[in-house]
This record gives sequence, C-alpha cells and structure tokens, in this order.
Amino acid sequence: MDGGERYSIGDLARRTGVPVKTIRFWSDRGIVPATDRGPTGHRRYGAEAAARIDLVRTLRELGVDLATVRRVVALEVTLPEAAATHADALAAQIRVLRSRRAVLTMIARRGSTPAQADLLRRLAGLAERERRRLVDEFLDATFTGLTDPGFVGVRRSLTPELPADADDARLEAWVELAELTLDPGFRAALRRLAELHAADRGGIEGVRRDAVAVVREEAAPALAAGVDPASPRADATLDRATARYARLCGRPDDADLRQRLLDRLEAAHDPRRERYEHLLSVVNGWPPAESLAPVLDWTIRALRARAGGG
Repeated sequence: MDGGERYSIGDLARRTGVPVKTIRFWSDRGIVPATDRGPTGHRRYGAEAAARIDLVRTLRELGVDLATVRRVVALEVTLPEAAATHADALAAQIRVLRSRRAVLTMIARRGSTPAQADLLRRLAGLAERERRRLVDEFLDATFTGLTDPGFVGVRRSLTPELPADADDARLEAWVELAELTLDPGFRAALRRLAELHAADRGGIEGVRRDAVAVVREEAAPALAAGVDPASPRADATLDRATARYARLCGRPDDADLRQRLLDRLEAAHDPRRERYEHLLSVVNGWPPAESLAPVLDWTIRALRARAGGG
C-alpha cells in the first residue's frame, strides 16, 4: 500500500475549492476514487486526487459528459482525443443554436404567422443534402429542357453554398433564399426569363451575352449622366442597345425587335430575381451583386416612350 500522505474529503474540498458533495458524487462513480479508508471508515485520498479533481472540474466546466470524463481519467482515451470529440459535438450544437436564433430573429422581424414560422424552422433545419436537393429542384424547374450552352455556367452561378460554420447573416439569407425557391410565381417568372433568353440564342453557336448585359453596358453611362429616357438625348443610346441586341439575336432592328427586347427586360425587372441574387451573394460570401434595377427601368421607359406606351 502507498504510504504517502492522505487527505480527508473535507481537506480535498478546501484544497481544490470543489464542494464535498461534488467530490463524493465523483468518488461514488469511480472518477475520483478514494485511496483507502481511515480507522473510522471515512474515505481518504492520496496526493494525486487533487490533480485529478482539477482535471475533472475543468472537463465538466467545458461541458464534457461524465462518461467521457471517466474514460479520460481511466486512460481509456487521451485528453486531446476527448477534447477533439467534444469540440466537434459543440460545433454541431452551435450550428443548431445559430440556426434557431436566425429563425427566431426572422419570425420576430416579420411578425410571422404560425404556418410561416414552421416553414422557416423547417428550411433552417435542412441538412446539406436536403438543401442541395431543394436548390436542384428549383434550378431544374428553371433550366431543364433548355439547351443553351451558357446555362451550365448560369446555373452554377445561381447555386448557393452554405458553409458549415455560417454566421447569422448567412443563415438568415439562406432561409429567405430557400423560401424564394419555393415561390411558384418566382419559379414561373425565372423559367420564362430563361426561355426568352434561350429563344434569343436559337440557332446561334457559342456562348453569347444576353439582353440584360447589352442594355447595362449601353444604358449605364446615359443613366449616370442624368439623361431622361423619354428625351431625344436618349435616342442614340437606345439605338446602340437595340442594334447590338439585333446582332445578338440575328434579327433586323425593327419595331418587332424592340418589342421583343422590352418583353425580355420586363421579365428581368423582377424584384424577386434581384433579391435572390443579393441573398445568394450573402450566402456564398461574394461581393454584393450590382443592382440592375435602375438600368432596366431606364431602358424600359425609353422603349415604352418610343413605342407610344408613355
């Protein structure tokens, strides 16, 4: 038997600052076992007990469960291994808590109904595979059956990738974006925009710019210069835009083509599309997407003015 100094449970409590009741509890479960018992039958502990109590207290304050603590002190698992396992578990718990906080914040901000709150909760709780399936269904509804080669890149650019350690802003953006993908009206509008875009490319080889990109390049300087879209000063800008669009489509620059361009720009001028792109930038950690609303509005007004639509 070890003949070293022995301490009573009260002595250990004073030395470590851990209550007697707690030490007794740990001792009963074999985590801090007594070395022997004194003449009166009271537990006595060796010098190493204080160090073990310090370790146990540290692990418990870090949230490590008693079963794992017992394995550490019994040398069944190393302290670093136990710490790594517990850190992974905490990371999962933190993700869940962040998700819950994001949903509660949105419910409070929106004044959601119970049904809306339940939808937000379910969207926030989707696993990565379920998120991917939701997004794939949304993008399939937009692009399936359309063979334009440019859609491969467009689809990729519209795909959200929520990181495992997403912060509150990204989580909230993901939930709102997921909600948008379930909106039948938004799905139909995006599908129509894709179909119009594909029709412009029909029979034309290669990946080419779309109507919105053409308009942005031509109309942005006039918009920045304060040119009234209904004024004669806007004629040259609009003529350049429609001429480029005509070349893109392989059609003559006439009244039918200008109506065709107007249809496409009106389809693109959907606040839900711009909101999706903004949320996508937040989720993916990209720079904020440029708002195309001012340029689209300017060009739509210019086309309507010249078509007699005011």
